[in-house]
Parts: sequence; C-alpha cells; structure tokens
Amino acid sequence: MAGTDWTVSGRQFRNKEDYEAALKDAEYIEKIRLRYALHTKEGIESLLNDIKAGKYRFRSILGRDFQDELQELLKNAGKSASPKRAGRSKNAGNPVKDSAGRIKPGSGKKSTGRKQQIEDYAPDMQETIREELRRQERRRKLLIVCCLGVAVLCFGYLGIYYYQADRTNRQANSWAELKEKKPVGDMAAESAGYADKESVPVPEVLDEYKNLYLKNKKLIGWVKIDDTNINYPVMQTSDNEYYLDHNSSQETDKNGSIFLDKDCDVVDRNTNLIIYGHHMRSGMMFGHLNKYSSESFYENHQYIQFDTIYEKGIYQIMYVFRSRIFEENEITFKYYQFLDANSEVEFDSYMQDMADMSMYDTGVTAQYGDKLLTLSTCDYYTDYGRFVVVAKKID
Repeated sequence: MAGTDWTVSGRQFRNKEDYEAALKDAEYIEKIRLRYALHTKEGIESLLNDIKAGKYRFRSILGRDFQDELQELLKNAGKSASPKRAGRSKNAGNPVKDSAGRIKPGSGKKSTGRKQQIEDYAPDMQETIREELRRQERRRKLLIVCCLGVAVLCFGYLGIYYYQADRTNRQANSWAELKEKKPVGDMAAESAGYADKESVPVPEVLDEYKNLYLKNKKLIGWVKIDDTNINYPVMQTSDNEYYLDHNSSQETDKNGSIFLDKDCDVVDRNTNLIIYGHHMRSGMMFGHLNKYSSESFYENHQYIQFDTIYEKGIYQIMYVFRSRIFEENEITFKYYQFLDANSEVEFDSYMQDMADMSMYDTGVTAQYGDKLLTLSTCDYYTDYGRFVVVAKKID
C-alpha cells in the first residue's frame, strides 16, 4: 500500500509479511537482551555462542543486525579491558533512537559499564519487560512451592517409615519377651483351629507360645537365625496379601510381617513349608536373609530355628538361590508352588532343580519323606526377583 511506512529499527521493508516478521524479531531481541549481562564480555560471548548453537532463531534481517551489534559490543568490550583508556565517542551522552523510539544499545552512554534499565526502553517495551519479569517471578514462586511440597512429602514419608520401623522393632522385642513368660492360663487345644479336622489329632499349643497365641490367633510359629535380625513371630491367614502390610498386632505397617503360605499346614504337614517376608533396607523382616549369598556366612550359620506353635524344629540349610515370579504359562520350576511331592521321583526332581540353581554346594541333601522349610524374600537383581533359602528338618 502506497504511503505505508514499513520501517523497523532503521530497516525499511518492502511488504507487510517482512515488516511483521521484523516486528516480532524486534520484540524477541529485546527479551533476549534481558537474559544476558551484555555489559560484560562473558555475557556477550555466551549469547553469541547460544545463537551459533541454534538456541535462538530469527525471522528477518534484524537477527543479522543483532549479531553484528553483538560482535561490535564484544570488540569494544575487549578494548575497554585493555590498559589504555578509550577516547570519548562523538555520540557520548547523546542517545540515538531508532524509528520505533527505542534507544539503541550502547548509544548515548559513556563506557562506564552501567547496566541497562527498564526506563531506557520505549513505554510499550517497558510494559512487555515488566510482564516478562512478573511471569518469571510467578514461575519462581511456583517452583519454590512445588519444591517445598515435595520436601514435606519426603520428610513425611521418612517420618512414617522410621516410626513404623521403630514400632515394629519394639513390638518384636515385646513379643520375644512375652514368649519367655509363663502362660497366663490354660488354653483349649481346639482353639488353634483344628477342631473341625476329625482325621487330624488336635495338637496342644506349646507353653511358650500360649501368651502370644492369645494375643493374636493368627500366630503359627516363630523363626530365628543367629547373628541376624531374623527373630520374629510367623503369622498365617487365608490371604497371602494381608501380612504384606500388617504387623503381628494387625496394624497397618509397611514392614509387614513374616508369614506362612496360606496353603501350608503345620499339623497335617506338607512336604515343604514356605515362609515369606519383606527384604527391608533397614534389615528388618528378611532384610538379612541375603547374607546367605556369601558362602562364608553360610558356613558359620548353617541352621534355622523354626518352631510351629505345636512343635519345635531345627533345619539345616541345603540350597541358596535366586529366582523370580514367573508367568503362569511359563514352563519351569517354580519353587513357590512346591508344597508337596506325590512321589519319590517328583521329590528327587525338585531337589535336582534347586541344586542346579544353588549358588554353592553345601553338601547337604534330602530324601523323600524329609520335611523341608523354604524362606523367601524379594531380590532386586531383576523384576519380581526372589532370594530363596531351603533347609531340611533335622530335629
């Protein structure tokens, strides 16, 4: 259109598209200036390097002008750093403005290193700068709030974790003390839940477990390994998930409890009893079970004490291995499904599978008819990994 002044920053443009691109570049350049200390050599070099790396892209020739300006600023910054004093420019003290009313950087100023102020810009650009600063301040405050929120959550989680760990530890100690006390009264044998099994003689709960059994009738035994934290009551319910996050007092607890597989029977005894527990980083529950990955530890700790509430037991370790939870359709030995052997051939096959997986040869073997104990905990060498110790009853 005739008579239209398509001029930006002293550059005349031939059409509306180039003119609008130049306007956007002019605003973009002013925002970039705010991000760098252009009164220093380091700031100028940093911006030039970012432009060269493609961090900033321009739509018009103003981008090239801006780079030329930066090169000139860099050159002058090098001179001002020299021992000789630079002479005063003829334009010193006389600001030069472009056609948009903006003061050109570096014009009208002595080389005093004074930082540009908002007031040095045109009114419309001042508002743009202030809005950008407000956005930056909002982002900063939001980031602070988010960081504080995450910190509160982390400290809260740690507080709950250590509180529960301390509570579980104190509870285990109190149960161990209660186990040593004389029973407070007589207990009917059928209270152990076997009165409905006519074919199975109803056992009597051992004196040392009567007090604990009255405290929680889900108690089924006690497991202990010398020189470890493993010295806990063993629970059992019809739901293997329950004691993953409940303690022996049936309170919600991330440490969970040591528990016997729901399909195991300590009276009408299975070939293999499987006991589970979390591998806690604090060492609680079965957190020390993986000490058996060291053969030297095994050599000095070959025995596990596992009492049911009806019978005491000492077990000698045979196999130590790593495994995992498999898909249902995977055909392989799944130790967690081995509760009974229906024949000697089947039993020997299971023993061979575990011997092949074992980390070292203990020299201990089992025969068909022996009673076994399996301790299982999580292992992080793979997804759904498990660390397993298998022992046979010797007493």
